[in-house]
Amino acid sequence: MPILFAAASNSSLDYWWVLVVRGVLSILFGLVALAWPQITVVALIALFAAFAFLDGVTSILSAIRHRHYGWSFLGGILSIIVGVIAVVWPASAGFALIMLVAAWAFTRGVFDIAAAITLRQTLESRAEWMLIVSGLVSVAFGLFVAFWPLAGVFAIVGVVAGFSIFLGATLLAAGLRQRLLRNRLVTHHI
Repeated sequence: MPILFAAASNSSLDYWWVLVVRGVLSILFGLVALAWPQITVVALIALFAAFAFLDGVTSILSAIRHRHYGWSFLGGILSIIVGVIAVVWPASAGFALIMLVAAWAFTRGVFDIAAAITLRQTLESRAEWMLIVSGLVSVAFGLFVAFWPLAGVFAIVGVVAGFSIFLGATLLAAGLRQRLLRNRLVTHHI
């Protein structure tokens, strides 16, 4: 039994507290995002700027390495320019990012509706209504964000905050569950 206990005491169950800490931090981030949505928007723009800049650098380096100065090289330059613009004029970058989300949601919704119609015609199924509802919600969200971009920003921040709080709660629950299992294992083997 002591060998089994020694193996169990060095298991991932001993690190239950890592999940708890991650969960608490995620919940705190979600609450901060809800309390100060403008900070969250600035952070998202900064993340986008960093992504665009790094994407540009890697595209240019790849083009130089392969001695191919075509679209990849020009795309890299464009990405760096967009990254710099996002830092210099964050309001413009934020607006562009919101419009991109609006266009994506609208387009995705139209594609979902088209897929549902195709599904209905080919399979004569009655289950495609869920895909149609999903598509209609996406189209509505895309139009909402396009016509009221400021509200769209806060809606996106709300989604990020909600996800963060949900993730934090699940991590916290998983960590506490691991702690319970570890304590049961330790008690059982002593």
